[in-house]
Amino acid sequence: METIKIQGTEDTPKVTLDKETELMEISGRSLPEDVASFYDPVLSWLEEYAQDPNPKTIFNFKLVYFNTASSKLLLDILMKLEEIHENGNDVLIRWHFPEDDEDMEEAGEEYADIVDVPFEQVPYSG
Repeated sequence: METIKIQGTEDTPKVTLDKETELMEISGRSLPEDVASFYDPVLSWLEEYAQDPNPKTIFNFKLVYFNTASSKLLLDILMKLEEIHENGNDVLIRWHFPEDDEDMEEAGEEYADIVDVPFEQVPYSG
């Protein structure tokens, strides 16, 4: 399976999806101009990964900001992870947020309520 590495910019998050090293992470700011085309490869990768996932999947979100359009695509990613979990696989979502950012903390809590996947809130000092 091909590894995806997208360097983050001012408007797009850094994305690392590597099955071999088990590193799956989206970090930074997410407000791409064309949100669907930005996240399309991520969803395609997860679709392929779902056919033969690792024994344990840990997916890290370390976003400092995302816009409304991104929130829908992030939910699509979470739904795909939920599907992998529902198929009997071990999945953990880690939602990292700056400890002083209530909005990002609440966003994680809202996503945790929507999807039926083990969800860990991870505050960090930034």
